[in-house]
Amino acid sequence: MSSVFRLIRIFHCIGKYRLLDLAPKHGVFRYRALLFPMYLYPKRKQSRGERLRLALEELGPIFIKFGQLLSTRPDLLPDDLISELTLLQDRVSPFDAEHFTSIVERSLGASIDSLFADYEHRPLASASIAQVHGATLKDGSRVVIKVVRPGIDRIIEQDTRLLALLARWVEALIREGRRLRPVEVVEDYRNTIVDELDLIKEGANAAQLRRNFEGSSKLYIPEVHWEYTRRNVLVMERIKGIPVNDIKALKAQNTNLKLLAERGVEIFFKQVFEHNFFHADMHPGNVFVSHKTPESPSYIAIDMAIVGSLSREDQYYLARNLIAMFRRDYRQVAELHVLSGWVPENTSIAAFESAIRAVCEPIFQKPLKDISFGEALITLFRTAQRFNMPVQPQLVLLQKTLLNIEGLGRQLYPELDLWQTAHPFLERWLKERYHPKALWQDLKYHAPEWIEKFPLVPGMIFDTIAESKRLAESAPELRAFSQSYRREQRYRRLRRLSLGCVLSLGAVSVYTLVPATMITANGLAASVLLVAALITALV
Repeated sequence: MSSVFRLIRIFHCIGKYRLLDLAPKHGVFRYRALLFPMYLYPKRKQSRGERLRLALEELGPIFIKFGQLLSTRPDLLPDDLISELTLLQDRVSPFDAEHFTSIVERSLGASIDSLFADYEHRPLASASIAQVHGATLKDGSRVVIKVVRPGIDRIIEQDTRLLALLARWVEALIREGRRLRPVEVVEDYRNTIVDELDLIKEGANAAQLRRNFEGSSKLYIPEVHWEYTRRNVLVMERIKGIPVNDIKALKAQNTNLKLLAERGVEIFFKQVFEHNFFHADMHPGNVFVSHKTPESPSYIAIDMAIVGSLSREDQYYLARNLIAMFRRDYRQVAELHVLSGWVPENTSIAAFESAIRAVCEPIFQKPLKDISFGEALITLFRTAQRFNMPVQPQLVLLQKTLLNIEGLGRQLYPELDLWQTAHPFLERWLKERYHPKALWQDLKYHAPEWIEKFPLVPGMIFDTIAESKRLAESAPELRAFSQSYRREQRYRRLRRLSLGCVLSLGAVSVYTLVPATMITANGLAASVLLVAALITALV
C-alpha cells in the first residue's frame, strides 16, 4: 500500500505541475481519454523547466538526485530543461549526531571515543545519500567520516521501482518515449545511486585513482583508512584546499590560473586515454586547489563514488572522431560512427556527412578558444541520434565529465583553448597506441588466453555448423510461432487500452460530481482515479 500511496503522490505532482505539457502533443493525443484527469488541475504560470524542477523538489531527495542526473543528459533533454535542472541542490537536513555516532560504533564494533581522539558533532556536509563529520585519529591524523543515511536503501529501492514503472508507461504511451529511452535512463540512475551506497566501492575507486597519480604534481587523492571503512562507513584523509570555483581566494594567493586550467584538461585526458579510469563527478564541490606551490598549482579531488571507463574500441573511435571533427573531416566522422557501431551499418555515409557538416560548420566559424569542446561533442551525438544512434551510457558519462572540466577551465581562465591542450595529447596517444612496442605488449598480454583456447577451436567450428543446420530445419516452425505471438500481443494491448479508457472515462464521470473547490484545493482525486485506471489497464 505504501507504494500505491507513493504512486498517487507522484501522479498528483505530475498533475499539479502540469508535467504532461512537457510531452509532445501528438505523443499523448492517442491517450487523451486515459490521461484526461491530469488536465483537470489548473494551469501554472511557471516555465516548463521550472515546473519540472519544483515537482522533483517536492517529491524528495531521491527525485532531486534523479533531476541532477538528468541535468547531465543534454543528449536527451532540451536546453531550457537542462538549465533549470542544474539549479537542483540537495535539500536534506542532517540527521541526528547521536544516530550518526551509533551507526559508526555499530559498524566498526567499538565506541567512537576509543576509535578517534576527537570527533566533531556538527556535520561538515549533509546530502541526500550520506553525511560527513570531521574527526582525528589516535595518531593525530585528521580525517573525515562519511556515513550512508539510515534507511536510504529502502527509500531508493521503492522510488527507483516506481520511476522504472513510470518510465515503462512513458515508453509505452508516448511515441517520443522510445527515442528518449526512459527505461535505460532510470536503470542507469539506479546503478549509479546503488554504487553510491557502497562506500567500500567508493574507497576502492579512490585508492585506484590515488595509485594512478602517485607521485604526480598535478592531482592529489586523499588516502583511505581501510581499517575504519565498511560498506556504510568511510574514513578518509581530511584535505585542506581552496574550492576550485573560489576565484577570489585563488587570485589572492597568486595562483597561476592559466596553468591550473590547462592541467585540468591534461588530467582529464590522461584519466580517459592512458588510465582508462576517470573521476566522473568532477563538479566544483568535489574539486579543490592545494595551498602549496601556487605558481605550479595542483588539484585535490574527493568523492569518487562515480567513475567511468571506456572499451579499447570506444577509446580509439572517440580519439579519431575528435581529431577528425576539429580537422573538419566530416566524411571520416561519419565513417567512424558506422565502423564503431554507434549508428546502424546501413546508414547513408553521404547523408550523415551532410548532416554533421550542417551542424558543425557554424560552430567552427568561431575562434577555437570560443568553441565549447563538450558542447561540440554533444552536438555531434545529437546529430547521430537522428540516424538512430542509441544512447551510449559510457559516452554520456564522458560527455558529462568533459563539460564539467571545460566549465571549470573556462571559469579559471576564460581564454582557455581546450583544443590546443587536447590535440597534441590525442595525436601522441594514437601514435603510442600503435607503436610496435605497444602492439608487442598487447600480444604478450593476450597470448596465454589464446593458447589456452586454441585446442577448442575445431570443436567450436563443428558445433556451429550443426547448430546452423538445426536452425535452418526449424525455421518454418519459428515463423509460425512468431506470427501467432504477434497477434496475441496486439490483442492484449488492445484489451488493456480498452479497459483503461473505460475506467478512466468512468472516473471522469464520477469526478465531474466532485465540487470544484475540492479540485482546486488538492487535486488528489484525479491522481487516485488515474492511478487506478493505469493499474487496471497495464497489469
